[in-house]
Amino acid sequence: MSENRDVIFIGKKPLMAYVTSTLIQLANLPSVHIKARGLSIGRAVDVAQIISRKTENAGYSIGQIKIGSEQLESKDGKSRNVSTIEIEVKRNTSS
Repeated sequence: MSENRDVIFIGKKPLMAYVTSTLIQLANLPSVHIKARGLSIGRAVDVAQIISRKTENAGYSIGQIKIGSEQLESKDGKSRNVSTIEIEVKRNTSS
């Protein structure tokens, strides 16, 4: 079983916890994918923006952005759609 170390799932932790976690992964990997769904999408966008804007000198940028939706079953048994987002943050390759 291989672990996906290049994916950060956004939840309810403080914003800077995800920023720190993403930066740690970017130190070892060329790119990291930030994934979120539902109400956490705004937080995922914030994490990507903080990394790309505040660390411009470190050379990180936003790559591909994928949006979609997943069907989930709610507590009352009904099926509903939940929006999803995946944002790639990558290290710029300097030549």
